[in-house]
Amino acid sequence: MQIRTRLTLQFLLIGGAIMIIASAAIYFSSANFRQEDFFNRLRSKARSTAKLLLDADNIDPGRVSELEKDNPVNLYNEKIIIINFLDDIIYSSDKEGEIKYSTNVIETVRLLQRVTFNQGSYQVIGTLYTAKFDRFVVIAAATDVAGHAFLLKLRIILLIVCIVSLFIFTVAGWLYSGRALKPISDMLKRVEDISITSLNLRVPVLHEKDEIGRLAMTFNNMLERLETSFGTQKVFISNASHELRTPLTSINGQLEVLLMKNRSAEEYREAVESILDDLRSLIELSNRLLLLARTNILNPLSQNKKIRIDEILWQAQEETMKFNKDFRINISINPSLTDSDQMLVDGDESLLKVAMSNIIDNACKYSPDKSVEINIRQSGKWIELLFTDKGIGIPESEIRKVFEPFYRSANALAYRGTGIGLQLVNQIIKSHKGEIKLSSKVGVGTEVVITLPVVA
Repeated sequence: MQIRTRLTLQFLLIGGAIMIIASAAIYFSSANFRQEDFFNRLRSKARSTAKLLLDADNIDPGRVSELEKDNPVNLYNEKIIIINFLDDIIYSSDKEGEIKYSTNVIETVRLLQRVTFNQGSYQVIGTLYTAKFDRFVVIAAATDVAGHAFLLKLRIILLIVCIVSLFIFTVAGWLYSGRALKPISDMLKRVEDISITSLNLRVPVLHEKDEIGRLAMTFNNMLERLETSFGTQKVFISNASHELRTPLTSINGQLEVLLMKNRSAEEYREAVESILDDLRSLIELSNRLLLLARTNILNPLSQNKKIRIDEILWQAQEETMKFNKDFRINISINPSLTDSDQMLVDGDESLLKVAMSNIIDNACKYSPDKSVEINIRQSGKWIELLFTDKGIGIPESEIRKVFEPFYRSANALAYRGTGIGLQLVNQIIKSHKGEIKLSSKVGVGTEVVITLPVVA
């Protein structure tokens, strides 16, 4: 069922329920008022008849009957019976004896002074009238024809009003829900036009402060992230395919040249060493790409594993120097860090080690003296790692670009590398809720500051 149909039905049910409850309240309150009003009129007529009969010096029932016959205020089918203290009837206009009552009714009237009840089409009231020398029970009955006719007309009117109101509620609910859902309909039409080739399109935002406006803004933000992600992915795939093609093409070319003719053992050895060098570059690039994909998929903090950051640095130092004997890596810990718990962070040990190894490798590789200074210090609830080298530096105009995939600054092209190391480091640090800052000056060196939250 469509939302518009559901909203219309809800509108109809709520409006219909309100109308039915209101109509029932009006009808029953009118019926109660009619009944009470008729009983009051009947009581008034009973007392006036009793007064006319009993306050006179001589009680003359015949005379009273004559006077009451043409009384313009008589009620329809009016019957009046007056009973004295001996339970004898001293006056009755009920010649046919239609009104039935018992001694219990008479006693109740004498006790409570008023009794009302219905008998067939008659409404009956018993009231107590006090004369000069005695108390009399007066029973009056009549049929409220006008009142019942009024209630019948009221039922018909209320029924018509309910039916018309239900129709109006249906139309109004349909129009109102259509108007309320129009922004969503427009949004759906626009979304249908958005595809992978048109992620630049956005849904319209009419009112920023209402729920639909916030939904549209959220959707637009998601589209913006998707557009950025797809753009980055497109560039990444393009660059990755190019970087992978280069060593593969080199290996293929060298093997084809090698097979063109018989060569000496020394020539074969040189060719194999060159191919191995390209294979190492290919393996290194593949490993970095896999790590990059891993940081995009996994949430390191979900492991809830506490790691000492100084131990990660010592391990990264040991593994880096195992393959690069000429590297000099100096690690110093700020004296303020007296407790080992001050260096505990949450995250993935292997990913953090990869990030530290990449920064150390870059610092030593691009420095003439192959050295890097690492200082561990604390800043509030954060642990800071400061990497300082005296390398070739990075031009100021290119500092922001070094975190892009496969980007290498112009003065670093002479050195071996893949161009995804710093991007990998950046993603690993951000996945650990940390921050990386880089400052550099050409010919002077580079300073990298990594900030990670300490375990609470």
